[in-house]
Amino acid sequence: MIRRFRRCDHGHGTLTPEDQAVVDQFRVMLTALRTPQSWTPGSAWDIAVRVGPFVERAQTRPGDDHGPDLIAVALVHPDTPHASAYLHGRQLGYTERGWLRCETSAILGYWQPGYAMLTHAAANLPLPDDVGMTPAHYALYIEARRRDDSRDGSTLLRLGPYTQTRHAQQDHDRITAALAGRETTLVPGYRVSVRYAPFDVSDHRLFADPYKADAAALLDDVLEGANPKGAVE
Repeated sequence: MIRRFRRCDHGHGTLTPEDQAVVDQFRVMLTALRTPQSWTPGSAWDIAVRVGPFVERAQTRPGDDHGPDLIAVALVHPDTPHASAYLHGRQLGYTERGWLRCETSAILGYWQPGYAMLTHAAANLPLPDDVGMTPAHYALYIEARRRDDSRDGSTLLRLGPYTQTRHAQQDHDRITAALAGRETTLVPGYRVSVRYAPFDVSDHRLFADPYKADAAALLDDVLEGANPKGAVE
């Protein structure tokens, strides 16, 4: 980021207040880069992560169990939690990302205000489609598909988001066991199966919360109230 500084007209070579503010901000940024604050796993403080050539502010989620080299984060506007930051962040694609899996090697340290100059938001640029991180939330999709291998059918139940992969795997195994031997009889003409996939945050209203109810009981309720046409059309 290059900016030409304006000299005032008094002949003393001093910077204008506006340019002095930029210089001060630049010095704060250099200080943050030169003296990063080491991040400790398990801390609730916001962190700074690399996204391509930029640096972004991220909030962490405790309890993720994907592995020691990954952590679940949500990218946020550098001026969070101010209302203007939310509106600007929404325009630039910050609010639609949901939770992401971030490699710990991409973490610079704890977030410092000096990093704000290095964000997409400071450059008024939208976040790229590929930020180098995969979705961290997962979901289960219980589907009824025709037995003739066609794509006809629909999703009977969506469960999510799961904040830990092992919880999703546990419910997947339970539902698979509950369906064993009944896949082709529960909905005549269709095969019922469960699919494990990333959680689609844009469709969050369609999902049942797996932490507030028993997954197998939710499936039984759906199947009990469904008829062949109502369940799949």
